[in-house]
Amino acid sequence: MHYESDSLYHVYNRGNNGEQLFFEPAHYHHFLRLFRQHMAPFVHVVAYCLMPNHFHFILLTTAEGTAADETTSSVRQPMVRGIAKLLSAYSQGLNQQLGRRGALFQPKTKGKQLDSPFCEAAYPLLCFQYMHQNPVRAGLAGELADWPYSSYRDYANLRKGTLCDLSLGRKVLGLPEAVSDFVVESLGMVDPALVRGRWV
Repeated sequence: MHYESDSLYHVYNRGNNGEQLFFEPAHYHHFLRLFRQHMAPFVHVVAYCLMPNHFHFILLTTAEGTAADETTSSVRQPMVRGIAKLLSAYSQGLNQQLGRRGALFQPKTKGKQLDSPFCEAAYPLLCFQYMHQNPVRAGLAGELADWPYSSYRDYANLRKGTLCDLSLGRKVLGLPEAVSDFVVESLGMVDPALVRGRWV
């Protein structure tokens, strides 16, 4: 996967063969710590949602993270290597803890450019809302605010998380400044058909 600089991407992956990735709260927290270590230096984080068997991030790429460097690795972009290191480190730790072997994640992490000229203007916001609504849609939470492993609580001013750049997120997604307006806007459940493969 090649990423363009200064572009908005939906980056996601899931457990190999649909297997579970996170089994307890400590696993979610550990994954986010590894993300901060291996990925955060190369991207701006707009939003995220971790689910038991998959994860979603909305990221704004940077020149530093997407520039081809002089490494001998076949993977030239620092953020792509960062993704690989994140998934490898998490997989090794979980495999050791659970006494399992083999691949934990699907072979290729997907990255869909949300601000492509071929993508509808409304798509980035729909993706953001759909991502936050995943836990409710899956029956894991009664309300958006009940799921602790997404950035919804940060945008709703229920938590002072530091992973996401909220001001950047509000700007690039056109989110309302008032928290009350954001919460109301977030309540309308997005039809999955409007998100999956929605292109002009």
